[in-house]
Order: sequence, then C-alpha cells, then structure tokens
Amino acid sequence: MNGQQRKWVYRILPYAILAVIGLCFLLPLLWVLVASIDPNAMQSLKMPARFTGANYSEVITSQENQRAFAIGLLMSLGQALIVVILSLLAAYPLSRYQLKYKKPFMLTILFMTSLPITAVMVPVYQLFLGLKLYNNVFGVVLFFVASSMPYGIWMIKNFMDSVPNDLEEAAWVDGASVFTGIRKVVAPLMVPGICTVAIFTFSGSWGNFFVPYILLNSPEKFPASLKLYQFFGQYGMADYGQLAAFSVLYALPSVLLYILSQQFMSKGFGLQGGTKG
Repeated sequence: MNGQQRKWVYRILPYAILAVIGLCFLLPLLWVLVASIDPNAMQSLKMPARFTGANYSEVITSQENQRAFAIGLLMSLGQALIVVILSLLAAYPLSRYQLKYKKPFMLTILFMTSLPITAVMVPVYQLFLGLKLYNNVFGVVLFFVASSMPYGIWMIKNFMDSVPNDLEEAAWVDGASVFTGIRKVVAPLMVPGICTVAIFTFSGSWGNFFVPYILLNSPEKFPASLKLYQFFGQYGMADYGQLAAFSVLYALPSVLLYILSQQFMSKGFGLQGGTKG
C-alpha cells in the first residue's frame, strides 16, 4: 500500500467507523417506529404488510397508561421546577460572595455528581421505611430532587458566573432587593442554564426505572417508566406493537421539551453581556 492509498484509508476509516456506530443506534429506533404501526409486529425489523394506528389507540385509551403518564409527568416536572429554584438560591452565594470554604464545597458537589445512585439505594430504602415515605410518590420526588441538586448547583453556578454584576448592582441602586435582583435580573440572563438544568433533570427522572422500582410497590402509583412491564407476559411473550407505540409516546415529552426550550435558550444568549447605560 503506497502513501496515497494509506492517506485515503486514514481519511475514510473514521467515517466508516462512525457510520457503523450510527447504524447500530439507528436500527433499534427504526424498529420502534415501524413496529408501532405494524399490526403484527415481531422482534425482527420488517416492513409491515399494512399500517395501523390501533397500537397507539390501545395505549392512549388505556386508563392505566394515562395514569402512569400523569404520575410520571407530575414527578419529573415537579422535580425539575424544585431543582431549578433551589439551585438558583444555592448557587447565588457561591457565585457572588467570597466564602471561606467555597472551593472544598464545590469539589464536594463535583464528587457528588459522580456518585452512582445504586450505591446509596440500600440506605435510602431503609430511610424511607423509617420516615414512612416508602410507596409514596412525593417521597420519590424528594429523592429525585436530592440526587439532582449537586448537578443543578454546579451548572447554575457556572452560568451565573457569566452574568455581569453591573446589572444587579444597578437594580440594587433602583431599590431592588436581593431576591428581586435574582428574579428580574439574574434569572432572565441565565435562561440557557436554567433550560439546560431543567431538561437534564426532567430527562433523568422521566427515564429513571430503578428508583421508582425500588421505592414504589403499588401498580397504581407506577410512573410511565415502570409501565413497560405490562407489555411482557409469561415465557417472554410481549405485545411488540403496543410496546413500540408506548415507547414512541414515552419519548415525546423529552423531545418536545427540548424543542420548546430552544426559543428561550436563544433569547437568553441574546441577553448575555448587556449592561445598563
């Protein structure tokens, strides 16, 4: 192989590897989309003889599925809102004040972001039993909030560092309080950071199977992430068509949240760097 041939190989090889990896991710997604409109969906990917919307109809009209989606949205949206508010309040002194132990505290937060949930589930389970929070949807939300706070504080603090102090000081001169400054000056300039934290916390709890599985035992309290169980029967049998339709509907909230947040994120970036004349 001469130098010219080696040059072409080195140029094409990375793209070929990326194409293979992309295909590995694309095929399962393609199966979900095709199987959701196939009346006789199976494990293998095949073009259906006819298309149907019956799978979506069965999933949407099921009261159990409606309740599961409502519980899942309540848990995820509630967690995202609480995490954003608490992270703003916690990140403000870390960003604006010179604290004595700020660096060790930030390093502790960084360490907590890498702590796996599975490592703390046994003591959390015992704690929830003692506090009478086991099999309680609100208790699961509290755990989601606690596990997301380190990441939220770290991210919000980094975004808050880029907000100019001049605007906040000008608001104080005009008579605004600290909380008013946060709400009317700092937070609007941090819309990209707020959206980022909200999206990641929402997606993290919306797609979390392990925590609700451990902390909830009543089927009527299961969120959508646990309702996938209903499509699997004994001996590995499953209704693949409804399973695929449920999976598509289950992915929609995260996709829609990301799309809707783009306009707010672009507005936030446009505001950054402004100062009061």
